[in-house]
Amino acid sequence: MLMMDRPRGCRTLLLVLFLGNMATALEVPLDPKVLEGLPQPPTITHQSPKDYIVDPRENIVIHCEAKGKPHPSFSWTRNGIHFDIDLESKVTMKPHSGTLIIDISGGDKAEAYEGVYQCTARNEHGTAISNNIVIRQSRSPLWSKEKIKPIVVQEGVSLVLQCRPPAGLPPPIIFWMDNNFQRLPQSRRVSQGLNGDLYFSNVVTEDSRSDYICYARFPHTQTIQQKQPITVRVLNMDAINETMAAYLNDTDLFGDDPAEERRPSFLVPTGSTSSKMVLRGQVLELECIAEGLPTPEVTWSKVSGELPTKRAFFQNFQKTLQIMDVSEADAGEYRCTAKNRLGSVHHTISVTVKAAPYWISAPRNLVLAPLETGVLTCRARGNPKPTISWFMNGVPIENAPTDLTRKVEDDTIIFTEVQTGSSAVYQCNASNEYGYLLSNAFVNVLAEPPRVLTPLDKVYQVIMNKRALLDCASFGSPLPGIRWFKDSRSSVLDGDPFVFHENGTLEIPVAQAFNSGKYTCVATNSFGISENRVHLEVKEPTRILKQPEYKVVQRNRNVVFECKVKHDPSLIPTMTWLKDNGELPDDERFIVDSDSLTIMEVTENDKGTYTCIMNTTLDQDSASAQLTVVEATPTPAVIYEKPDAPTDLELTDPGARSVQLTWIPGDEHNSPIKKFLIQYEDALHDSGTWHNLTEVPGTKTTAHLKLSPYVHYSFRVIARNEIGYSLPSQPSHQYKTNPAAPDENPSEVKGMGTEPNNLVISWKPLTGLQSNGPGLQYKVMWKQMHVDEKWTSVTVANVSKFVVAGTPTFVPYEVKVQAVNNYGHGPNPAVIIGYSGEDLPVEAPEISRVLVQNSTLAEVNWRSVPAKSVRGKLQGYRVYYWKERSLHKHNGHGHPHHMEQQTLTFGENRSHGKLPGLHPYSLYKVNIRVFNGRGEGPASTSQQFETPEGVPGQPAFLRVTDNNLDSLTLEWGPPHEKNGRLTGYTLKYHSVNNSNELGHLEELTVPANETSITLHNLKYSTRYKFYFSAKTLKGPGPSITEEFATIMDTAMASRQVDIATQGWFIGLMCAIALLILVLLIVCFIKRNKGGKYPVKEKEDAHADPEIQPMKDDDITFGEYSDNEDHKPLKGSRTPSSGTVKRDESDDSLVDYGEGGDGQFNEDGSFIGQYSGKTERDTVQGHESSEAPSPVNAMNSFV
Repeated sequence: MLMMDRPRGCRTLLLVLFLGNMATALEVPLDPKVLEGLPQPPTITHQSPKDYIVDPRENIVIHCEAKGKPHPSFSWTRNGIHFDIDLESKVTMKPHSGTLIIDISGGDKAEAYEGVYQCTARNEHGTAISNNIVIRQSRSPLWSKEKIKPIVVQEGVSLVLQCRPPAGLPPPIIFWMDNNFQRLPQSRRVSQGLNGDLYFSNVVTEDSRSDYICYARFPHTQTIQQKQPITVRVLNMDAINETMAAYLNDTDLFGDDPAEERRPSFLVPTGSTSSKMVLRGQVLELECIAEGLPTPEVTWSKVSGELPTKRAFFQNFQKTLQIMDVSEADAGEYRCTAKNRLGSVHHTISVTVKAAPYWISAPRNLVLAPLETGVLTCRARGNPKPTISWFMNGVPIENAPTDLTRKVEDDTIIFTEVQTGSSAVYQCNASNEYGYLLSNAFVNVLAEPPRVLTPLDKVYQVIMNKRALLDCASFGSPLPGIRWFKDSRSSVLDGDPFVFHENGTLEIPVAQAFNSGKYTCVATNSFGISENRVHLEVKEPTRILKQPEYKVVQRNRNVVFECKVKHDPSLIPTMTWLKDNGELPDDERFIVDSDSLTIMEVTENDKGTYTCIMNTTLDQDSASAQLTVVEATPTPAVIYEKPDAPTDLELTDPGARSVQLTWIPGDEHNSPIKKFLIQYEDALHDSGTWHNLTEVPGTKTTAHLKLSPYVHYSFRVIARNEIGYSLPSQPSHQYKTNPAAPDENPSEVKGMGTEPNNLVISWKPLTGLQSNGPGLQYKVMWKQMHVDEKWTSVTVANVSKFVVAGTPTFVPYEVKVQAVNNYGHGPNPAVIIGYSGEDLPVEAPEISRVLVQNSTLAEVNWRSVPAKSVRGKLQGYRVYYWKERSLHKHNGHGHPHHMEQQTLTFGENRSHGKLPGLHPYSLYKVNIRVFNGRGEGPASTSQQFETPEGVPGQPAFLRVTDNNLDSLTLEWGPPHEKNGRLTGYTLKYHSVNNSNELGHLEELTVPANETSITLHNLKYSTRYKFYFSAKTLKGPGPSITEEFATIMDTAMASRQVDIATQGWFIGLMCAIALLILVLLIVCFIKRNKGGKYPVKEKEDAHADPEIQPMKDDDITFGEYSDNEDHKPLKGSRTPSSGTVKRDESDDSLVDYGEGGDGQFNEDGSFIGQYSGKTERDTVQGHESSEAPSPVNAMNSFV
């Protein structure tokens, strides 16, 4: 039996391949004119996805669109039972469509409409069906109430925080954040698993916090559910033992050692092996999360192969391996390895790849003629192997009417000698346990006479000796045969030199001039005949007769390359020049003429290869030449001047609208003429004014001038070289052109209303030169689009606008303006579309919702107004919003304080907009207006919304109400902008010394109901800097910064302040300065004479027995020996009051201070400082940070 079945299977395969080739012979062209007249079974063009999860807040729309000829009708089944839409008041079907709309806006629940839906589209030629569309309502359930106990763990151990979100549809997206909605930082040590749990490889004391919060975001409903916060306390055992020992008689409760370092082990997955199944085409995600101390590193490998580098990605700090677009080759064993310095651990995951069915060859639509043969093939793969089921018009094929022309063999249906009327839609279903595929393919049996699709009298142009292809695209069922005729239909074209293609195209491999002419193709099948004419024109090739020649040119000279071409006179040529195969430089020195290229004043950069290319619409020819630039030979110095004026202007070859102007150039004066400017005067319309007409290169002395009718021309020529322009030449004799009808119409034609009931048609008038003749007028024409069939017109003169009154408001008009003079009308004017005047809109947009995004930003959404109500061109929407009042309780019963209204403008296509700059914790109102070119429409109903709390503003003030030696009492005012409910204040401060160095920063938290605080234990006479801020639940606001100082010691302050403010003190300071100056002068004189100082004489008068006398011939002052350097000078006093005594000897310098050290240098000069500080004052000076007083300044005076 096996031996016999094998040849039969081979024969079947060969038959299928043979019939498959036959079935592709007839294809329906995409020409809409052809498709419009052909019958066609239904084809599903658009349908909802198989698994359709709907938002319970919005209407359910189940799509089903199909095409066919005639247009199909639609019906639905629900859960395999006919779904009668007429009995469902909330369900409607879109016209000319199978799309269902289920209205649940009235409070109906979407879950009542869950089920399996299938759409059927049928016409008289067959029935197509959609996929089974499973409708399910998205769900975002709340987290179950639970009380989570704080988690206390020892530092260094592993930890898993479970999320366990509620099961939603579709599953939620998990993430962890803190109380401030900031994502918790993750690392190799701390990361989130695929199941949403938070894994700690080992914990550290910084992990202690009370706001580990798991969030679940449900994407369809855009809602976020929050798990109760989890508190984690990580204990350091040393600190715990010290605390517990006080209560347990020094018993070491937990031990002294922290958690020991340990080798890795896996938290996920468990064990040494696991398995994973994934479907082909999906994303494979493998996860290995390890614990250990120190934190392990995870690596991945494939046991029996390499990872697919282009599709494999590592996520979550190498803990997750992702392989995109999985295929069967990705099956196998994957190993993850966790390693730290104490060791490593492995886990092997065995991956199995299954596959839902996928197409190898989906069945394709089949168009057959009667008695033709065709094949439908449905080939799919999957794992396990999918089961193939065939349906006809939605019915299992075994239950369909018997058809002897149809034979089903597994995944193939063979049609033999099909009959008219056997058109149908066949469905192929390939399914296994992981899914299914459903494809519709129709078999359309057509009996159609031939149609030739190539345009009638199409002209083909080809260059001689090139290949010519003449198309004869056709359609018919059965496929028509094509025959070709030339000129007369006396004989059919056959054999050399013609080649006939299967698609009907006629090919002439080498076209000659005698092949030009008319060709007729005739398409024939059993149902009729059709023919078409085309024309072939064989053109002469384009040839360059004179090629550009190699040139060697001196720098700053001119060079000309010639390129003369012959081409077919019926083709329009285009000359293009290239330099080194690129575009010519953008330089006015390069002048391109019809048959030459001129380069003025050649430079070194101009050397290279120049190519001329002559293009026509059919062919081209090209030639190249080299340019070499050499240095110019030295020449004597020359004088450069402007050129002389051209002479001998002559007009030749007069025409109705053209004339030839020639002239003789004037002397160049050693600077080559670069160009000639030709000007004209119009004695008829603008006598005495010269206008520029054209420019020609300096190498030419002839210009062909194009002229306008009805102008009295005079011409003159001006030459230009590098120095400047010459004087104008003498004018030519006058040349008059005859009047004619206008050549052009007014430009800038516009139609735009200025009032709701008018249309203003405006244009830019023609100039006298453009009028072409006398009697210039304008024929203004208009008609309302889609309403009027005939044009309304009026003829006006000497104006540039016309007002059409009594028009409807803002309707489109077709407008055109034509120039007319005594000799006829201008060309047929272009039609422009204008609109009559606008009126104010009459309807307001409807605000659909206001979404508050944060404390200072909201988004408003609105529904657009009907286009008719705009009564003009919709230019956009204006959103007005303002603050009604704050949400603070003390404002709840007061008068609302309206803030200035703010306005935002949005474009016509917008349906939402952001409202920035909002005040937190406030009540706002918003409305919207639509506006057009005339103005705004009515406002929508104002909608209220509230902004949440934000951070507060700066406190109103911060001041000192009481300051003492070691304390300050601060008082403050609450912020003007509270932006929410105040939860307290934060006070930070530190000391500041005279060099602006900062002391230790102290921080205090103050309750919200306090308005003052007293700070104790401060340093006296010290400056402090304070930072004071308020805070709400959202966080702290900006700080107010102030500086205050504690007071000084009373006695010291009195001494420093009282003395410094006395008039006698100022005089005393001046006297001391003068005395020191005199003393220094005297000492200097005495030293030069070798005598003694008066000071010594005074000291001798009050001799101290402790002082040793010095010898008369000593140079140094013996009484001021080294042993006495630190003793007070004689006569010094140290008053206990700290004031200066004036009743002592004027001869002792020390008498002017409060005591101090004085000494002289070896040469007798005085270098001591007179300090007024007592020992007690010195100590106080070191403790105080105040600036030196005037007394201190005096004590340091020299």
